[in-house]
Amino acid sequence: MGNSDNLLYERQSVSRAAGTVGFFTFLSRILGLVRDMVIARFFGTGMAADAFFVAFRIPNLLRRLFAEGSLTIAFIPVFTEYLSQRTKSEAFQMARAVMTLLLLILGLITVAGILFSPLIVRIQAFGFGGQGPKYELTVLLTRVTFPYIFFISLVALYMGILNSLRHFAAPAAAPILLNVGMILSVLWISPHLPQPILGAAIGVVLGGILQVALQVPWVVKKGISLAPCWMPGHPAVRRVGALMAPAVFGSAIYQFNQFMGTLLASFLPEGSVSWLYYADRLVQFPLGVFAIAISTAALPSLSKQAAEEDLGDFCDTLNHALRLVFFITIPSMMGLILLGDLIVSVLFERGVFDSFSRVMTNRALFYYTLGLWAFSGIRVMVSAYYALQDTKTPVKVAAVSLGANLLFSLLLMGPLKHGGLALALSLSSTIQFCLLALLLKRKMALLELRPVMVSACKCLVASAITGLVIFLLREEIAPIGSQTGIISLALVLAGLVFGGVLIYFLVSAAMGSGELRSLWGVVRYRGRR
Repeated sequence: MGNSDNLLYERQSVSRAAGTVGFFTFLSRILGLVRDMVIARFFGTGMAADAFFVAFRIPNLLRRLFAEGSLTIAFIPVFTEYLSQRTKSEAFQMARAVMTLLLLILGLITVAGILFSPLIVRIQAFGFGGQGPKYELTVLLTRVTFPYIFFISLVALYMGILNSLRHFAAPAAAPILLNVGMILSVLWISPHLPQPILGAAIGVVLGGILQVALQVPWVVKKGISLAPCWMPGHPAVRRVGALMAPAVFGSAIYQFNQFMGTLLASFLPEGSVSWLYYADRLVQFPLGVFAIAISTAALPSLSKQAAEEDLGDFCDTLNHALRLVFFITIPSMMGLILLGDLIVSVLFERGVFDSFSRVMTNRALFYYTLGLWAFSGIRVMVSAYYALQDTKTPVKVAAVSLGANLLFSLLLMGPLKHGGLALALSLSSTIQFCLLALLLKRKMALLELRPVMVSACKCLVASAITGLVIFLLREEIAPIGSQTGIISLALVLAGLVFGGVLIYFLVSAAMGSGELRSLWGVVRYRGRR
């Protein structure tokens, strides 16, 4: 296979893998929205909801810190290098050695987290105080949800193994089971508990167990034994650990951004934590379905090209991934800005989630949306650095971003309240993406970002045209503040979204978009499958 054939194959591989990951992530995000709708319906934005979201964020923080945030992206480049340059049995032995050591570390972290939950909550939500019903409920929920970190970290390792072997479906489908577990627990377990919100916490752990159960058969099918292999001194284990050290620190900086937002929001009016949570969940939808899917799909290809020192192909794959991300992210931003209040109303405005909660959530959503393009681009750029086994540069850039986020948060939370915290994250993420791109360009002379910028400009034009049409249609069909029933609003929203996608694709096709052709190729491939 020639170099051009290899390049074409990797492009198609990234696009198809992104299609697979995106498809299952889309299903997961839909169920995630259903999950949030159920939680909003039963618990609204009051004390119980604030306590649960703080408690759930703690194991989630550790998940991103030790699992997807560092373990997966440190493991894949080393495992891929073993697959490319050594025998499969050596690569599989290395995976078992990492898994055995990981099980021991996770067990210790889980026990420590349960024991020290009061201290963790006091730090995470200082504004809740060190006593009282809200604080005590948060501690209880944290203890119940903490074992989730044990199960989800195993899922992250299995994801790294399967993705390196170019199997993406099972890892991408796993989060669906978390949402199923939480929804069923809220509906079936919560009504029978003295503290109904405990049902949601139990659902978190149940979802983690189900995710592990889904991964295991596929890992075994690939030929990897689950029997322990105690080799803490294995060279590859040390290399993964060496890559993880700065990766954990980098993830810690990112998570500290989230922690800082929750901490500052705990000093704002009651409901601020929940408004930011629901808004973040909506922004996470396009981020997870497209940006994370594309970065997940690109990492094995980038790692393989880096291991084989095909730097020209590496740059082309990175450009391809960035163009795909912005092709989807930019119109998503336009849609969330124009239809944000309608989306929040359709999804959440019922039960104890009232119109005031809708307005406050939409305010946070608007400011988060301004940084969606940067959130998405960062995911791809960080994957490129980790494929090159450079974990230090992203950490340094993340530290700068952290400082900017803290400064912007303190400046903006006064006049804009919780909206200021959302805007601060968007502004600091913009700085982070620009620095990552600039430093990677200096690191790799072959990297040419001009095609990405040209493609992004085309997306902006197509999105602006689409946005104008949708705005005019929205004012005619469902003006802001109109008293339309929920079913009618849902139908209007579905029609506007479908119409917006159609218009955007038509305008993009007229502009000769190469990204649209790539997406169409993925659709045809999945259709044949």
